[in-house]
This record gives sequence, C-alpha cells and structure tokens, in this order.
Amino acid sequence: MIREVMQDAKERMNGAINSLTADLAGYRTGRANPHLLDKIVVEMYGVKMPLNQMASISVPEPQQLAIKPYDVNGISAIERAIMISDLGLMPNNDGKVIRLNLPRLTEERRRDLNKLVGRRVEEAKVAVRNVRRDALHDLRDMKNESMITEDEYYEAQDDLQELTDKFIKQIDEIGKQKEVEIMEV
Repeated sequence: MIREVMQDAKERMNGAINSLTADLAGYRTGRANPHLLDKIVVEMYGVKMPLNQMASISVPEPQQLAIKPYDVNGISAIERAIMISDLGLMPNNDGKVIRLNLPRLTEERRRDLNKLVGRRVEEAKVAVRNVRRDALHDLRDMKNESMITEDEYYEAQDDLQELTDKFIKQIDEIGKQKEVEIMEV
C-alpha cells in the first residue's frame, strides 16, 4: 500500500517536471528553437490543428526558423496564425516556405523572461509540494485506519520528503539552466 502511494506521488511529481520542461521550451531565448511554435494552432478548412502537425519546422540559421507546410495551400493560414499569436514575429512568405527572423533580445526583455521563468519554476515547486501533501494525507489515513504501523508511517513520511527534495532540486536546476540560456548573448 505504501509503495502504491509513493509510486503515485513519484508519477505526479514527474508530471510537474514534464509540464515545466514543456512550458520553458516555449520561452524565447537568443537562439531560434522550433519549440517556440508548439502552442500555435492553425485553423484550415474549418479544422484547428497544431502547427507542428501541418508543417516541418527547421532552424537554417541561429536567428531564423523555416516552416515548410506539407500542404502549400495552408501557407496563408499558417502565416495568419503566427501573426495573431503572442510571439510578436512577422512571417516572411516566399510561396513555399515561411521564414521567421528572430530579433535579438534586449537586456530588459531577458530580465522579464527570467522573471517569468522564476514564476513558472515556483509554480512547479508548489505542484510538487501539493503532491507531497496529498500523499501524506493518504498515509495518515492508512495509519488512522490501522492499515500500517506508526513506524511504517514515519518511515514513509521520511521517504516522501526525500523524494520531494529530489524533485525540488531538479526543478531548481532546470530553472537555472533556462535562466543561463536566456541571459546568453
């Protein structure tokens, strides 16, 4: 029973890390990254689809993304979706490929991005702590119902704290790595 609670907590904490990693991948750094376009949804023929399912995205130069639609008829819909997104990028269309030139980040914008990263890292830590709280509640219920002994409860509590500390440390490392990446010129 304790093993199931711990396994569930570990999976949920991993989910928080995966969510953080996916969110931070979309934050713009000084280099072009295809993950910047992950959240863009294109409406074509009355159907909404993620951009990465409609086109191949490559990085021909460090400051440029190239988007080659699988269906050339979708180029204007892709262009429109990029323009209405919050990326603030202007697409250049040559009829077959859309090119996005990424301007260099200003120092002020880099600091703002680091604040966003810090906020997102803190949200991930809170998610991990909430998982710990839920698992502790489950363990406490097991102890109160005499399903586990008091010694098993305290041992499981210590193991859960170690697991939480491990994930918090991992979240901090991911955040620091992204901050360094953003401040890199």
